[in-house]
Amino acid sequence: MKLIVQIPCFNEEKTLPQTVRDIPRDIEGIDSVEVLIIDDGSTDRTVDVAREVGVDHIVQNRGNKGLAMSFMYGLNACLDLGADIIVNTDGDNQYQGADIAKLVQPLIKEEADIVVGDRKTETIDDFSFIKKKLQKTGSMVVRLLSGTKVPDAVSGFRAFSREAAMQTNIVSAYSYTVETIIQAGNKKLKIASVPVGTNPKTRDSRLIKSLPRFIVQQISTMVRMYAMFKPLRAFFIIGMICIIGALIPSVRFLIFYLAGQGGGHIQSLILAAILFLLGFQIMIVGLLGDVISFNRKLIEEALLRIRRMEMDHDKD
Repeated sequence: MKLIVQIPCFNEEKTLPQTVRDIPRDIEGIDSVEVLIIDDGSTDRTVDVAREVGVDHIVQNRGNKGLAMSFMYGLNACLDLGADIIVNTDGDNQYQGADIAKLVQPLIKEEADIVVGDRKTETIDDFSFIKKKLQKTGSMVVRLLSGTKVPDAVSGFRAFSREAAMQTNIVSAYSYTVETIIQAGNKKLKIASVPVGTNPKTRDSRLIKSLPRFIVQQISTMVRMYAMFKPLRAFFIIGMICIIGALIPSVRFLIFYLAGQGGGHIQSLILAAILFLLGFQIMIVGLLGDVISFNRKLIEEALLRIRRMEMDHDKD
């Protein structure tokens, strides 16, 4: 069984050596362990340092593509290299590499398709009170949207089986953490979680440059993913809210009309009509979205079969 540890990197020359050194090369149940970095247009010596510390494979982006795309490029490269299990970790040495052995055990035992490392963020001193609360709230929302029980939804320390990696398709340009869990949950992949340790902070997060922007981006991803997999339910709820909202001015107008004062409250009737029409139109959009969602599933199934054929051809 072949394990490849992928590390998305952007200007990580200082932290990459320790990150690579901490990766165990001898794991029970694993025949070989290889390391792959995805250089996301670094302007420092990240690539040279990677070669110096013995990284096995290097994927270089032409320019800065962002974390989500780098993650996806890494998955595809690992699949092409014949990985049976793929572990993703960060180049800033946030996660304790020794826990990779713990992270992959549910996959080796075929008890899960994806394993996410739980950092126990409430115990991390480097995290502020606000960040801990946001992480807890965000993970709770992701659990509801995905139907999973992942306690640390934004942890980048995670392991994928070959099959789960082939079924993963990233559409977000920002981050992959929330999207992959919602996708996996809706595709009925089994997700497990194991506690993992973290190292002292080496630098500020490049993903969370602005907390409000990070929140907006994550909410946007959650809404987009839920609407992608559950369009009928999502738009039906919004449409019903509009229709129920239309009942308020309708009842108001009816009361005044029965009292002989309807002529002065025609604006309530107009507002009700607008909300009713808007609600029904949104429901129609939901029906169309449901049809599109079904077509997307067929396309993803075709893509998965093509990937399997390509992998089988490469093995031959």
